[in-house]
This record gives sequence, C-alpha cells and structure tokens, in this order.
Amino acid sequence: MKKLSSFKRLLTLIIAGISAYIEWQWYFYYWFGELFPRWVRERLPIYKMGHIPVLAVYAIILLVFMYTYGATKFNYSKTSDIIFSLIFATFWANAITYVQACIMCLKILPGYMFIKMSIYQVICAALWVVIAQFILAKIFPPRKLLLLSAERPTEDIIKKFSTRQDKYEIIKTMNISEGLEKVMTEISENSVYDGIIIWDIPASQRNSLLKYCYGKKIRAYTMPKISDVILRGSEQLHLFDTPILLTREYDLTMEERFFKRMIDLIFAILLFVITSPIMLITAIVVKLYDGGPILYKQIRCTRDMKEFKILKFRSMRIDAEKDGVARLASKGDSRITPIGKFIRAVRIDELPQLINIIKGDMSFIGPRPERPEIIAQYLETMPEFIFRTRVRAGLAGYAQVYGKYNTTPYDKLKLDLFYINNYSIWLDLRLMLLTLKILLTPDSTEGVEAEQITAEKNVIEENNGN
Repeated sequence: MKKLSSFKRLLTLIIAGISAYIEWQWYFYYWFGELFPRWVRERLPIYKMGHIPVLAVYAIILLVFMYTYGATKFNYSKTSDIIFSLIFATFWANAITYVQACIMCLKILPGYMFIKMSIYQVICAALWVVIAQFILAKIFPPRKLLLLSAERPTEDIIKKFSTRQDKYEIIKTMNISEGLEKVMTEISENSVYDGIIIWDIPASQRNSLLKYCYGKKIRAYTMPKISDVILRGSEQLHLFDTPILLTREYDLTMEERFFKRMIDLIFAILLFVITSPIMLITAIVVKLYDGGPILYKQIRCTRDMKEFKILKFRSMRIDAEKDGVARLASKGDSRITPIGKFIRAVRIDELPQLINIIKGDMSFIGPRPERPEIIAQYLETMPEFIFRTRVRAGLAGYAQVYGKYNTTPYDKLKLDLFYINNYSIWLDLRLMLLTLKILLTPDSTEGVEAEQITAEKNVIEENNGN
C-alpha cells in the first residue's frame, strides 16, 4: 500500500507537471512568435540567455497560482474543479505577465494576444486534464472504506463521502458499541479495506484506534472534534525533555492585527472605487423593481459579540421577514426577487459590506457574522460557537472557501476555528485569491436543505408549533 501511494503521488506530480508544461509551451510559442519580435525587441533588446529569466518567471508564476487554486490535485479533486482552477491560474499568470510585458515595452500592448493565448492554453490543458483523470481513475479505483461510528447518525457522513464515489466507497459500517476488539479484528483480518473512517468515536476509544492503525500502517480518515482543531493551531515548545503544545490566550498578535487592518483598508478602498459603477447600477435597478429600500441593514455580531449593522443590497421582498423570524434562505426561496436571484448568484449583493470593512466592523477574511438571536440558538446546543467571535467577522472566510452555504453549523464552526488557530497574513492572502474562485461556484450559494438541522430550522419549527 505504501509503495502504491508513493507511485500514485509520483504519477500525479508528473501529470501536474505536464499540465503546467502545456500552458508554458504556449507562452513559449507566443513569446518568440508574437511578443518578442513585434513588441519587446524594439524597446528592450534581449539576446540568447536573456530569454531564460522571462520564461522562468512565467513558469514560476503559473505554478504558484496552479498550486494555490488546486489545479495540481489530480486524482484528488473533481475534473471540473481542476479545469476551473486552471482557468483562474491561467488568468492570473497571464494578467501579471501582460503587465510585465507592458512595463518592459513602456507602452500599453494590445490584449488580444494574451486573450487568444489564454484560450489555447485552457483548451489544451483541459483536454489533458480529462485524459489524465480518466487514466488515473482506471489505475487507482475508489478506496474501499470501513465506517466506524458511535451514537450520532451516519447518514450525514455517508452522504458526504457519496459525493466522491470516484475516490471513496464505504462498503461496511460498524458501531463502536460492538466492542473495540471486534472492530480491530475486522480491520486486521479483512484485507478488502483500504482504510477506515473514524466518525464520532469517544476520545479514549478513538485514541486506541488511531494508535492501532498507525502501528499497522492502516489509512484512517478522522473527523476532528473542536479540541482537535484547537490543538492543531498550538505552538510547539521545547523547554524540557518532553514535547509541549501551547494554546495561547489570544489569537492574533498586535503585529498581525495591524497588518491585517492595513490590508483590509487598502483592498476595501481600492475595490470600492473599482466597483462603484456596478453598485450604482445595482442600486438603481433594485429601487426601480418595487420601490423599496436599496440597502438591507441587519444587526450582526463581530469580534467579542459587538453588534453592528451589516449592509447588503436588498435581494428579497420587502415583507420577507414580516413574522420577525430569523432564517437562512432555502432552495428555491420564494422571498427572493428576480433581481435578487441574479445579484446573489454573482455576489453583487455583498458589495456594500466594503463600507463595513472600511469602518472597521468587518475584515476581508474572517468568520461570517451571524445575528445575535441565531448565535443564541446555536449556543444552546454548541457552547463552543462563541469561540468564532474571538476575531473580527469577515466578508469571506475559511468556511466559505472550503464549505458551502448549506454546510452544517458544526462543520462551519470547525472550519472557522481552524482559520483562527492557524492564522497568518499569507493564509489571508491565499483565502482572498480562493474567494474569487468560490464566487463563481454554484455550491457556495446553494440554500439549506429542508431537512437540514440548523438553529434557524429549530426556530421556524417552534414558531410553527412543530
């Protein structure tokens, strides 16, 4: 199994390298066929070895963006996700290269060459992705897994794994109440399993299982608890002759808060100026549709439960919450206007929150702000939910990038805590880039399912007498 995993890793790296080489080859062609002879030579003569740094810089930029957006995760991500990531990586690499070429030539170059090059790059690389993913799927079939659970229902976790049938197949489910020894015997004697899934196992039994799997070199997929996420961000100390993990009483240092605020101000002001024409048009259209208010103001909570009014372009009917009940939008929500459906789909409704960022109510990256009454509902069943208010609320966050709109509150909490406990400026910048991709992903705006258990659903049921 170890040799197979190493071979798989090597093969995926080679395939990702070929994908990058295909795009680089097109740039190589356009550099020597279009850019250099027609535009660069007359402004900046480059001969022989001088071409190497230009081509190398492009390769590095392309690889960085491919890695950032996940375009190198062959046999891990879906084919459509890899192609989508390639489009974003190509766009940024070519945009930066276009600016670089304009600076080199000291003039604004026609953009049609870069657009045409980008189209050829994406088409050829996408074809390679489809072929490579097909080959990898044939060589590496889905892993057969054993799901181990305790008291919590298994439907949710089975549903999650069933969305990736190309990678995983749960062939059996066992409950830990059957006995730890029986579970270990099942794992060791049945060679059909490629790994196990540890769902909601109690800590003591989970520790024994993890040690057993580690000793037997068995792959284990563990769903972390809140304490696991907190420990993941701990600092390692080497004061004595035993490892120490330090969980600090604060989350962001003074320097981190300063640089985070500077980045927020610079980007928010810049984006506000750039998107002001879009916001003006949106405001006019929303007003003309039904004559109601343009902006939707709502009390939300930010750092340390401080309340503020979040700003959005109104996407629902004026009487959307006339009953006074706080609830998330659901699939096919009739309260959303036709204009609202469009501005929600392309996230234009969120643009007024740039004002919240400039004012200091919010940050670009951070846990999404919730209503006080919804937080109160969550705290009844999840006391740890208060942990996510230890940093300023954000326009987008870890839970939005790696989760979905209808991700369960508990899973969103774990994602937000992972961000808080592993914070860095570089993580913020990376999440900003990934957010641009998420904005165009349909799953990210998908409403909650009717049967999904959330604090909001409990409120609705109580008010309906259920």
